[in-house]
Amino acid sequence: MRKISVTMFMTLDGVVQGLGRPDEDTRGGFTHGGWGPRFNDDVMGQELSKGMAQAGDLLFGRRTWQDFANVWGRATDGNPFSALMNKATKYVVSRTLDDAGAWENSTLLRGDAVETVSALKETDGPDLAVNGSAALVRSLHAAGLVDDYTLLIHPLTLGTGARLFEHPAPLAEFELISSVATTKGVLIVRYRRAES
Repeated sequence: MRKISVTMFMTLDGVVQGLGRPDEDTRGGFTHGGWGPRFNDDVMGQELSKGMAQAGDLLFGRRTWQDFANVWGRATDGNPFSALMNKATKYVVSRTLDDAGAWENSTLLRGDAVETVSALKETDGPDLAVNGSAALVRSLHAAGLVDDYTLLIHPLTLGTGARLFEHPAPLAEFELISSVATTKGVLIVRYRRAES
């Protein structure tokens, strides 16, 4: 059985919307896009490199997959993350996409997220890494399918924007595996689902 690991950049008040660019995600009139890059440093880069080195296949919701395909899929900058993202097998969960040909090595999982991802998780193969895709993560978490989280908690509050858990999440316990503070005040914490 495959493991599902989620990596999520978030603010102290739980906002996960529009991390990278002002135009990344303006749904709901969100005007704080691009809040994350000023907190990047070498410590964060090293910690993310560790996670990328262990990553297996990638799992996305439609919106994040489309955004990543536009940014990473066209990257020719020699960045090792670009090469890794493009080379990796990518699964995109969607009820509306017709195909996943817009980004190499992508496979469309059409239908209900919990059903399709649950079936994928039961197959043999590399573990699955989710980066972003908050709506997908909420559904997978509610179904008990997320095995661990890496949360990059940034030292700011935004007051508005989509949050990781916008509605109460079901009861689930996790144990702290590691924590690292960056030079710019970001806490990188790793939690694993506790054995019941």
